[in-house]
Amino acid sequence: MPEVDPVFPRAFVEFADPADDSQTFRCDLTWLTSSYMCIFGQGCQGIYEGSPDTGCCTLGAHFSDKADEKRVAGYVAQLTPEQWQFHPGRKVKKSDWVEVDDDGDRKTLAIEVDGQNGCVFHNRSDFATGAGCALHGLALEQGRNPLETKPDVCWQLPIRRTFRTVERPDETSYTEVSIGEYDRRGWGPGGHDLDWYCTANTEAHVAPEPLYITNEPELTELMGPAGYAELARHCEAHLRSRSLLAIHPADPR
Repeated sequence: MPEVDPVFPRAFVEFADPADDSQTFRCDLTWLTSSYMCIFGQGCQGIYEGSPDTGCCTLGAHFSDKADEKRVAGYVAQLTPEQWQFHPGRKVKKSDWVEVDDDGDRKTLAIEVDGQNGCVFHNRSDFATGAGCALHGLALEQGRNPLETKPDVCWQLPIRRTFRTVERPDETSYTEVSIGEYDRRGWGPGGHDLDWYCTANTEAHVAPEPLYITNEPELTELMGPAGYAELARHCEAHLRSRSLLAIHPADPR
């Protein structure tokens, strides 16, 4: 099926952050109650036709800040050659897995193997453990959630969190925290050049439970436990009462 247009009627809810009265959450209920799921290894075509096996890991991952990079570094140091296909076979150096892009931003190294580009942590299909993220595999082996070991952007996808300051007429202000779909536009101008993208594809809207349930750990990390609990309450109410206008067009009808 063709990818649906990302511009369509959506239902949103706004509520105060129970843990911080200076913040208000604005959440896309249409997206958060959709049946989207990551289908890597189950039909994912990758964002570029020339690198179908590396999913959305083709370009490497930009770090959100120094703390993000430092946290990931601690887990990179724990990887072994049996877990990471491109392990250097000695003590790992930053240059083995970090690079600076043309804009001066730090990210995980992207390498080309057999004509396909991908993040240096993306084990290819010919590796003993099969295709997939070495940091993700490390988390599973250690009984952790992968959001602990991977760069922020990796575990946040397909959820997009943004911040903006809202000025009230009385000259007070608050921070609006938006929780929504990380669609093509979230990648910047280059997002429109991706050969395939999952969030608006019917092939990826096949989860047995809505996204706010399947991605509870990620949403809890992004919103805090109290914020997630309030979101879940609104999602449940929305599912009980939503109209066709509030259903993601990529969801099965």
